[in-house]
Amino acid sequence: MSIEATQITVGGLHVDVVRKPIKNLHLGVYPPHGRVRVAAPLAVSDDAVRLAVVTRMGWIKRQRAKFNAQPRQSERAYVSGESHYFLGQRYRLNLIEGARAGHVHVRNSRSLDLHVRNGSDATNRERVFLGWYREELRNRIAPLVDKWASAMAIPAPAWGIKRMKTKWGTCNIEARRVWLNLELIKKPPECLEYVIVHELTHFFERRHSEYFVELLDSRLPNWRIARDELNSQPLAHEEW
Repeated sequence: MSIEATQITVGGLHVDVVRKPIKNLHLGVYPPHGRVRVAAPLAVSDDAVRLAVVTRMGWIKRQRAKFNAQPRQSERAYVSGESHYFLGQRYRLNLIEGARAGHVHVRNSRSLDLHVRNGSDATNRERVFLGWYREELRNRIAPLVDKWASAMAIPAPAWGIKRMKTKWGTCNIEARRVWLNLELIKKPPECLEYVIVHELTHFFERRHSEYFVELLDSRLPNWRIARDELNSQPLAHEEW
């Protein structure tokens, strides 16, 4: 697939432009800071892209204002007293040193215990904590992918977890692989299911077309509630 990536400026706003062999122009605004990205057909000129951006400038500003107004976690040091999110709930972290191997334990509905070796620095504490996040997310993804692939009568695709700046999930149709954002483990469980159903639906429709929405409606009628909940949750501090 031929892809051309450039950047243009529209009224002081920097816009990432990706040209590829598609039929229609798509404009998106992405967290955490409201990055504006346009996917355009190869033949569309910069002037046409600028016009599209100007035409939707009011919507762009509203979307960016929403991101700026969202609560944002402070920088994480993984020490006692910090707040961390897990499955949509906020927990207070307790750092406990002296463990032979690092691990995390959910003490109760309000507290998480992070066990680390004596003298562990912030980097090591983060590695243990994120490793726990990844394992917890992996255990929840597998049954959901199997469930929905079966419901859609398609072979279960390969899948993986990674940290992504602007997407909750991506789908490579040719490779039959789905990638899911590690941040999903912080969100309510219904958000993970929505993202998985969303990405698997792309195996039937690549674009976010009316047909795509119809498929989502038929498979997960309350998907808009999960989407809104997902986008209303606190944003991470990390600048990846």
